[in-house]
Amino acid sequence: MESHAALPVYMQISELLAREIAAGHLLDGEKLPPEREMAGRLGISVGTLRRALAELTERGLLERRQGSGNYIRVKGDARNIYSFFRIELLAGGGLPTATLLSLDRMEKPASLPRFGEGDQGWRIRRLRSLNDQPCVLEEIWLCASYAEQIGAGDLSESLYLFYRERLNLWISHVDDSVGIATVPGWSPPAFSPKPGATVGYFARSGFDQNNRPAEVSRNWFDTSLSHYVSRIR
Repeated sequence: MESHAALPVYMQISELLAREIAAGHLLDGEKLPPEREMAGRLGISVGTLRRALAELTERGLLERRQGSGNYIRVKGDARNIYSFFRIELLAGGGLPTATLLSLDRMEKPASLPRFGEGDQGWRIRRLRSLNDQPCVLEEIWLCASYAEQIGAGDLSESLYLFYRERLNLWISHVDDSVGIATVPGWSPPAFSPKPGATVGYFARSGFDQNNRPAEVSRNWFDTSLSHYVSRIR
């Protein structure tokens, strides 16, 4: 199965920096390195970096002072496309990417909580990485009433961005239940914990802009590399 369409590089960088701010690795008032130096470290052009910084400035996470440089501005209510992605590397942050393992329209299992209308859902299985390290297995169920057809090439690495831009569906809030579980049999070799191993786990219900349950997911994460983080500000 092919990978998701990658986010534009400037958006990847802006999301990476936003997660570093959320993790506390970039502090309020901290001055970023000069743009050419920073672009060199990230392996991108200065133009791409400036687009990423402009994105952060628009969100209120960065102040760009003429002749002085770029300064972090922490906002407790700042939202980004990974606002609900709660898995971080043990060292904090990490850029999420995704590999699609399977995409199927099928009957909703009776074992899942109620979500959406009708009997069918889209089952999306993915392997999520942070800074290219495979960390999370995801099985997402989206009610088929939101989309009659979905192709693998339609999906973005950020499903919530895909929902918003393509389906006019906004996930307004989520309910997570965190614990432990065993790795399922469909896990790919790239996920280090083998099927049957005990790992971190959270089950999620996502609610749309009208406060209706739209999706549910099951998520297994490698605790040797990552952990679940929820910040209350």
